[in-house]
Amino acid sequence: MGEDTPNVTASVPSQGAFQQTDTVQKIEYPSEQIDLPSKGWFYDQSSPLASGTIDIKYMTAKEEDILTSQNLIKKGVALDRFLSSVIITPGVKLDDVFVGDKNAILVAARILAYGKDYPIKFTDPSTGDQVEDTIDLTLLEDKDFDFTNHDRGLNVFKFDLPTCKKTIQWKMLTHADERAIEQELKSMKKFAKNGVSAEMTTRLKHIIVAVDGNEDRSAVKQFVDTMLARDSLDLRKHMQKNTPDLDMTFEFVSEETGYSERMQIPLGVDFFYSNTRV
Repeated sequence: MGEDTPNVTASVPSQGAFQQTDTVQKIEYPSEQIDLPSKGWFYDQSSPLASGTIDIKYMTAKEEDILTSQNLIKKGVALDRFLSSVIITPGVKLDDVFVGDKNAILVAARILAYGKDYPIKFTDPSTGDQVEDTIDLTLLEDKDFDFTNHDRGLNVFKFDLPTCKKTIQWKMLTHADERAIEQELKSMKKFAKNGVSAEMTTRLKHIIVAVDGNEDRSAVKQFVDTMLARDSLDLRKHMQKNTPDLDMTFEFVSEETGYSERMQIPLGVDFFYSNTRV
């Protein structure tokens, strides 16, 4: 593979070959096998995702139609439809994919479609000025993670909250979990008082599966509502460091002041949009 190819293991491309049958004409597209940050470790062993890899096809004009559809963009489902379209591993649904793995698939699809260079615009924290940079997406690496400390096929993690001294069990979110959270927040927005969002507590209620061994959902939700801010912060820091994912940050150094900071790479429809516009 060339320098524009992500961390993938190449499958044998079909070169877009046409296979003629007696009834229909089937088109096969070139594809690549993507290594998942989770290595498949936390999926049920019956899932094809437990292999730690997933096959995605190269983007076609059909996928460009999806990404540029104003209707899908307005509904916030353009990227979901796009990913569902390029995933070709039999038996895999986007809803079953962990969020960290989904990020890796998105980046790999972007590289395969338009190459490794991703131009971005952002604000220099030291000056407030708008600056531009180009990210080499092939340099993004998986976050460090010690899989040997975790049981295979089990998506449950423990953390001792330092202030209240309770032990919570939490899980990594799948794409389906994220959709459920978004839907819940949309419903709650209609009744929100003073425009206050309940995003943090809603997310934690989906992430935490047990408190001191108690898995009752009502008890978990009640605990989250009274959770100390210090414990909430420590838990979120712990999860960020202990979740398999692609490291979506880059080192920014201001040309004017020399100030440096690890900054987050923006990842949305614009990740593709600047390339799909004519």
